[in-house]
Amino acid sequence: MEPAVQSALSQGGIADITTTGRKTGTPHRIEIGFQVLSGDYFITGQPGRKRDWLANLSANPDFTLHLTQGVTADVPVTAAVITDADEREAVLRRILSESWDNPPSKVDHIIDRWVEEAPLIRFAPAAQ
Repeated sequence: MEPAVQSALSQGGIADITTTGRKTGTPHRIEIGFQVLSGDYFITGQPGRKRDWLANLSANPDFTLHLTQGVTADVPVTAAVITDADEREAVLRRILSESWDNPPSKVDHIIDRWVEEAPLIRFAPAAQ
């Protein structure tokens, strides 16, 4: 992987993703944020509603991450939906506090709902 692409990935931020529709098989592109924690890449979102991108990735975990800020690149990646409650809590707690700067008291107050309802995937660049 080119150093500029690796550097952009390591920053996290906003990117587009293209998933494959679970029913139609057609590509679907959306803008989304991603976080980097200890070298692992994650996508999450507010709890409370179903996400087509999550359903698509559950059916077909291969997708494209389109870097659009600082460097332009299309990175093939593979997702894994995180379902284990303990792992979800650990990752979401870090995202909410470290990436999104919520104070610990707020995180403690909202974490149960996030663990129960928020979409959460880990992704990794495909082997090249």
